Amino acid sequence: MTDASVRGRWLHEPLLHFLLIGAGIFILYHVVRGGDEAAPREIVISAPRIDALAENFARTWMRPPSPQELRGLVDDYVKEEVFYREAIAMGLDRDDTVIRRRLRQKMEFVSEDAAATAEPTDAQLQEFLAAHPGKFVEPARVTFQQVFVSAERRGESARRDAEQLLETLQAGRTPADAAAAGDPTMLPASLENAPPQEVAGSFGDEFAAQLDTVAVGQWAGPLQSTFGWHLVHVVSRTVSALPQFADIRPVVLREWQAQQRVATGDAFYASLRAKYEVRYEGEVGQLLHQVESAAATGGRP
Repeated sequence: MTDASVRGRWLHEPLLHFLLIGAGIFILYHVVRGGDEAAPREIVISAPRIDALAENFARTWMRPPSPQELRGLVDDYVKEEVFYREAIAMGLDRDDTVIRRRLRQKMEFVSEDAAATAEPTDAQLQEFLAAHPGKFVEPARVTFQQVFVSAERRGESARRDAEQLLETLQAGRTPADAAAAGDPTMLPASLENAPPQEVAGSFGDEFAAQLDTVAVGQWAGPLQSTFGWHLVHVVSRTVSALPQFADIRPVVLREWQAQQRVATGDAFYASLRAKYEVRYEGEVGQLLHQVESAAATGGRP
């Protein structure tokens, strides 16, 4: 076998390729680090960390780990820490969208944790309720039955037929199943304690608006919808109202906390943003600078 054939055979060996790639990574690593040997080399595995590893194992497997298993957990943690430190040293965290978003999320969690520690007084919550009543108003609700008369099925006589059927219902000659007196439909025969959005979602806005004018306790109509004609019997109706604070305190507290998280997050970001000067480059950058300047001066040039 000639020297050339031997060299050719080695050049196609996967092991050689692996060694070359490994050497390249090793060289790149030292170039990126710049020969910095001052990085901390000690990894401390504290007692609380070991306890946390054991607790996580116990929650998963419903038993404590054996000494060998615990050693494996610690070894895996050390491996993760080594890779993490070396990856940071090589700059592998830079220009990585996933890592950037995760770090941003963790910073936002910092401000949310600060907001979560605040506990408002009842006076503060009542003030918040008074300032934002629209968040807590109970919508009007209505309970009604309806009998459907199909315009598609009856054509031009649909409204006249509905009026005649209304006379029968108003005279008290209502069958046990009132809906059966009309035409078959996939529409609900009745709705109970339905808010306006639910009524409109089932029958349309036009029907919902007409229903608001119907008196309680009697058959009325015919009301028109995109589906046809309807005879309705309103059983009960409640108007929209703001509940008492004591009845909705948990809801007010939740909304107050949500607003506090937003306000705290905005203030936290503003304090961090003030540390930086942002420079825009290029033509688009100049446009962005003009927009930012206009915003800062309230739109004045």
